[in-house]
Amino acid sequence: MKKTLPALLAAGLVAALLSGCASATATGAPGQPEKLELRYQGSANSVTLPELAEDLGYLGPVKLKWVGNTISGPQDIQSAATDQTDFGGAFTGAVVKLVEAGAPVKAVVNYYGSDEKSFLGFYAKADSPIRTARDLIGKKVGVNTAGANLEAVLDLWLQRQGLSDDDVKQVQLVVIPPVNAEQALRNGQLDVAALQGILQDHAVAAGGVRPLFSDVQAFGAYNGGPYVLRTDFIKKYPETTKVFVSAVARAIEWERTTPRDQVIARFTKIIQGRGRNENMNTLQYWKSVGVTRGGLISDQDYTLWSPWLKQQGLIKGDALDTGKLYTNEFNPYRDGAPAVSK
Repeated sequence: MKKTLPALLAAGLVAALLSGCASATATGAPGQPEKLELRYQGSANSVTLPELAEDLGYLGPVKLKWVGNTISGPQDIQSAATDQTDFGGAFTGAVVKLVEAGAPVKAVVNYYGSDEKSFLGFYAKADSPIRTARDLIGKKVGVNTAGANLEAVLDLWLQRQGLSDDDVKQVQLVVIPPVNAEQALRNGQLDVAALQGILQDHAVAAGGVRPLFSDVQAFGAYNGGPYVLRTDFIKKYPETTKVFVSAVARAIEWERTTPRDQVIARFTKIIQGRGRNENMNTLQYWKSVGVTRGGLISDQDYTLWSPWLKQQGLIKGDALDTGKLYTNEFNPYRDGAPAVSK
């Protein structure tokens, strides 16, 4: 049977943990960032948008403080909600779940998505008998975490292919670090592996695997997830919030408009410079940022997943209250596109 989703943080627990222990430096100058250090979790062997923004100089006096890596969006935003970090990013559905659980966070800018170049694919071995959604009943599918983007995509696709709720429950989710998913598939520990980005391209280039379906085939291009900030952070540090959101938005546009070889070269330089003993071989497979202009957020980013969220019992009624989920207030692209500094 499918694994039961872990309980999300209760509102009382979140409130209790919001201790405001993070260091902040007040500049005291109007229009200047109030907090000059942002704690965050990174991703091994890759460069996040805030890391790129800092390297490009878009964060100005604000500096990033790396506190470790994560492979789980839900874990990342829970860390932000409990003040272990200052920002975190996750699938839009995971953001809905955390907000509905009472966590005082709000999405401020999208940071990942799927398009015709960069997408989430579910792959089987080339000689696998799995060809259809029904063939997945009783089989093992590897995902990075439960209750997030990969599970939502899989569940909705299975439903659209005619599987009943009972059938869907018989598809076994196996949580596995993304960097290990390809090898687990080739070793027969998984029947299907969800792969995306450079890990997907590496697997395809190595051969011996074939796609079962992709999220873009199923839903079209879409924004997958935003960065969130705590609402008390936004209230206390509005100028720092503006700097952060603007920097990420500009970094997105830099990736969208810069030649691919230059993007890869910049990523390589950043990884080499931070000294975390990482593997840069997969950078050659980078294709696109996969996010729409400036990372602007829309209602559609959330309503796309309403059927899955309802099935999970996370929302009731016919519509999401998207007003409490996100804001574009701090995004410089909300009223048009400013020039992008190279």
